[in-house]
Amino acid sequence: MSTFKDKIDISRLPKHIAIIMDGNGRWAKERGYDRIYGHQNGVISVREVTEAAAEIGIEYLTLYAFSTENWGRPQHEVDALMELLIDTIEKETPTLNKNNISLMAIGDLSRLPLEAGKKLKKCIDQTAQNTGLKLVLALSYSSRWEITNAILNITTDIGLGKLTQSQINDELISSYLTTRSIPDPDLLIRTSGELRISNFLLWQIAYSELYFTNTHWPDFRKESLYEAICDFQNRERRFGK
Repeated sequence: MSTFKDKIDISRLPKHIAIIMDGNGRWAKERGYDRIYGHQNGVISVREVTEAAAEIGIEYLTLYAFSTENWGRPQHEVDALMELLIDTIEKETPTLNKNNISLMAIGDLSRLPLEAGKKLKKCIDQTAQNTGLKLVLALSYSSRWEITNAILNITTDIGLGKLTQSQINDELISSYLTTRSIPDPDLLIRTSGELRISNFLLWQIAYSELYFTNTHWPDFRKESLYEAICDFQNRERRFGK
């Protein structure tokens, strides 16, 4: 039986896929469990989708794991998410190395609990030599925070005489963002049927292809990713031209 993976043209893969992983809470509620159960099962999807991306040769995969707005959730949920983050990163580091995947992180990482920050840095350091897929976790991230932070740093450097106003252009602004070493996404996926961007990579997705699916994140697995890539490959990208 033909699968979506069989239909993918390997010569026309998106270089960078970004995903808004939505629906963990709704998935759990539909099954009579609390939200944390959904987040725990969402980790399985993270593992599968990361492996799928690495297998076919995607270069960058960015996952919206925790937004700056998520700090406003009930404290018990934030604590459980941070504990899950620490546990997952620690457990998955050997698998990342086995699959030649390096971990990166973007966002206001200074807000992470001390232990979470330490474990994150350790995993980033231990996988830095890997040359395959770059897995980027957006943690304590929002686009408005990122752009505001970039503007503050640009104005500071102008004040210090390192820059002049005439130097400000698209490329300069991009160089002050947390994604400065990462290409813009070719494909942005959002799960769970919501049709919004939720403050994610707003500058970077200016010409990204958007793909929305009703599938909740815990049910989004390898074949789901392949289906999204097939849809992407059936589109004509014009970049405003």
